[in-house]
Amino acid sequence: MQNKRYLKRFASYYKPHKKLFIIDMICAFIISVFNLVYPYVTKEIINNYVPNKLLYNLLTALGLILAFYIIKAVLNYILQYWGHVVGVRIQSDMRRELFGHLQKLPFSYFDEHKTGAIMSRMTNDLFEISELAHHGPEDLFLSLVTILGAFIMLSFINVYLVLIVFACIPIIVVCAVILRKRMMKVFTEVRVAQAEINADIESAVSGMRVSRAYCAEEHETEKFEQGNGEFVRAKSRQYKVMGEFQSSMTFFIDFLYFAVLLAAGLFFYYNIIDAGEFAAFVLYISALITPIRTLVNFFEQIQEGMTGFKRFCEIMDIPPEEESENALAPEKLKGEIVFDNVTFGYDGEEGRKVISDFSMQIPAGKTIALVGPSGGGKTTVCHLIPRFYEIDGGSITIDGYPIEKLQRSALRKNIGIVQQDVFLFNGTIRENIAYGDFSATEDEIVEAAKKANIHDYIISLPEGYDTCVGERGVKLSGGQKQRVSIARAFLKNPPILILDEATSALDNATEMLIQSALFKLSEGRTTLVVAHRLSTVKNADEIIVITPDGIEERGTHESLMAKGGEYKKLYEYQFKNL
Repeated sequence: MQNKRYLKRFASYYKPHKKLFIIDMICAFIISVFNLVYPYVTKEIINNYVPNKLLYNLLTALGLILAFYIIKAVLNYILQYWGHVVGVRIQSDMRRELFGHLQKLPFSYFDEHKTGAIMSRMTNDLFEISELAHHGPEDLFLSLVTILGAFIMLSFINVYLVLIVFACIPIIVVCAVILRKRMMKVFTEVRVAQAEINADIESAVSGMRVSRAYCAEEHETEKFEQGNGEFVRAKSRQYKVMGEFQSSMTFFIDFLYFAVLLAAGLFFYYNIIDAGEFAAFVLYISALITPIRTLVNFFEQIQEGMTGFKRFCEIMDIPPEEESENALAPEKLKGEIVFDNVTFGYDGEEGRKVISDFSMQIPAGKTIALVGPSGGGKTTVCHLIPRFYEIDGGSITIDGYPIEKLQRSALRKNIGIVQQDVFLFNGTIRENIAYGDFSATEDEIVEAAKKANIHDYIISLPEGYDTCVGERGVKLSGGQKQRVSIARAFLKNPPILILDEATSALDNATEMLIQSALFKLSEGRTTLVVAHRLSTVKNADEIIVITPDGIEERGTHESLMAKGGEYKKLYEYQFKNL
């Protein structure tokens, strides 16, 4: 039942390309018919045209066969070219659908799945699906037409001989069905192992600088060899099952040919059939064996393709982020944020909450700083405001709107985020700044760069704003990447700003430059600052000290220092050696 559901779902992807698919099937049908004509013409040549010296009929028959071969060549070209185009277009549709679905999945999915494994599903799996989409229906249709046609044509020669031959076919089918179950399991194991090794390679290449800096090449090689070894073992199991399948099928097909020669030879010996019928029978059996071999190979191909399709469906069946019914989409929020007894844990288990009964109010236009030891949930609070994760209890409101009642796009459009770990896309500086507003003009992009104190550096580069930053911005320094991300936020111009450790990894001179840009960026916005360097949050309207037990204390820098509590201890610890 489940396989039937998958096949029905798979077939739905042919609908946008049904014209090309129909052309493909028509070509396959005509080729099958041509393959059935050749043995019949051969029988007539042997039994009639040659013995009776009918030269005109002989030449006409041969001319007809040559014409068929030429037409077949054209049809095979269409089959190969446009058939593959159908497969590639279906692959493209699936990749587009998968990429669009990935854009809507909860952040928790990406927390639990490796990037390389996801990439494997978008490339390797979809390639096998593409091959099945092209060759599967075409090979199946062509084979079935040829087998049915051969059965009908052979019946005109001798029906008893046909029954003897076709009695062997159920044995081949039963053997193929038994081995198919083992193939399905092994092909899935190979897909998993291949995804894992792709993930390991992606991680190793991305972290190449770190591994070399720590002289960890040997460790990375051992990790790779472990995954590579598992892939080899899985692939070996696959080839073992494939070997059993292929050898069994080859034997039965060869035995079928043996049975044909034996039976037809005896029928000819006892004058039940004549020489022309014997030759035609052998040729029809040869034509019959070809589609049987194709069907045998089709079993292997359908395992590859359907395994990939099931893995594709696994992702597509994961529920995306859902919008509330009649979700609101305010154009511009003021930025008053209220946390009311919020509880949240990344795994959803009651005993492992990151924050519990957390309450906090951020007035519109004010700057609130979150400080405290690691593990207190400061970054988690930042992730909950744009609704990257769903809270387990309590409520979060912005301007009185519960965030779950807002459209995610409308909510996130009103929030700008600058993080410590800046992600830049592999493109130009201009493209990365324009992420803040893709409709921005050149002047607006330049103005944003000026406000972020990065314009002068950009124009000093040979290619200016057209300079490629490399993968993850590798060609820029940490401070330069940070200022590009700040320019991106200036261009977005959101009423709510989240600064998550935006300056913690920078030197003092660069930090001062970026602090100046961040000060300008924060003006007139509701700003939530997460910082370990307490010197950067002294001027915040309110400082909230968060520990794993919740909010420890809150107030201005002066009031907290006067209180002599946790904040004062943290502050004095940071500056005791200065």
